[in-house]
Amino acid sequence: MTVLVTGGAGYIGSHMVLALRDQGETVVVLDNLSTGQRRLVPAEVNLVVGDVGDRALVADVIARHGIDAIIHFAGSIVVPDSVTDPLGYYHNNTVKSHALIQSAVAAGVPHFIFSSTAAVYGNPGNEPVSEDAATVPVSPYGSSKLMTEWMLRDTSAAHDFRSVALRYFNVAGADPQGRSGQATPRATHLIKVACETALGKRPHMEIFGTDYPTPDGTCLRDYIHVSDLARAHAAALAYLRAGGEAIVLNCGYSKGYSVLEVVDTVKRVSGRDFEVRLSPRRPGDPAAIVAASERIRATLGWQPELDDLEAIVRHALAWEQSLPAA
Repeated sequence: MTVLVTGGAGYIGSHMVLALRDQGETVVVLDNLSTGQRRLVPAEVNLVVGDVGDRALVADVIARHGIDAIIHFAGSIVVPDSVTDPLGYYHNNTVKSHALIQSAVAAGVPHFIFSSTAAVYGNPGNEPVSEDAATVPVSPYGSSKLMTEWMLRDTSAAHDFRSVALRYFNVAGADPQGRSGQATPRATHLIKVACETALGKRPHMEIFGTDYPTPDGTCLRDYIHVSDLARAHAAALAYLRAGGEAIVLNCGYSKGYSVLEVVDTVKRVSGRDFEVRLSPRRPGDPAAIVAASERIRATLGWQPELDDLEAIVRHALAWEQSLPAA
């Protein structure tokens, strides 16, 4: 049995590849390298450079490698960019996912795990937010992911095809062994940006919005370590192979931290002060969103191992120190 990881040369996808290889799985990566990096794919893993929307290529990969499961990470992820380029996001995240799902069904691939997002909830107002909460995305990014969830739900009902959609909250950190981390140029992830600033790779960083209805006025988020997230996907794969039904699950720790709390943690862990500038809100950012995580723990038996903001920051800093200055 072989697992196809789309976007496996990217941040989260590369950690998924490591987790699968650590379990002894055979893995093939499909990535167009538009944001992913070849060096993040282990040398022993087959990397196919191409697009998930290329149905002929995907069909060939599935047939040649005997793919029995697809874990789909490939897509665009920057919320403000989705507001200015909605059609680009619908094309990359929804239309191409449609093509990939269609290819999986045509080839008889029975198991599919989808990289979804807490952005499908929009600005829920109630914390923590459960999987049963209303899905009212406030950005095209969230909408593009929700539409793919709908396709998976309906495809699972119509075919011998079962899926798990994992709604990520804020993913951060790096592989504790230093094998991978966030390496995308001009990344917008808060902890990545704060670590770059602490190490002098940026002259300053910005906090977008200080007037939200939160305890300190900055956005509140649930930060999950990328290695714990990869383990959640591995647990989802085991669940599907054991006959589990199609399901949607949150991936978070049920614990929220504000932007200011995160910045203070980076300063404390790094031992460095740095300039922080206060800026207006960005479009598409909800005030607060924290996961209800009981369902994923009960359904998949998932237990996080790195549920600690300081550990997340420490691993992110170590990875950042290993990278050359831009």
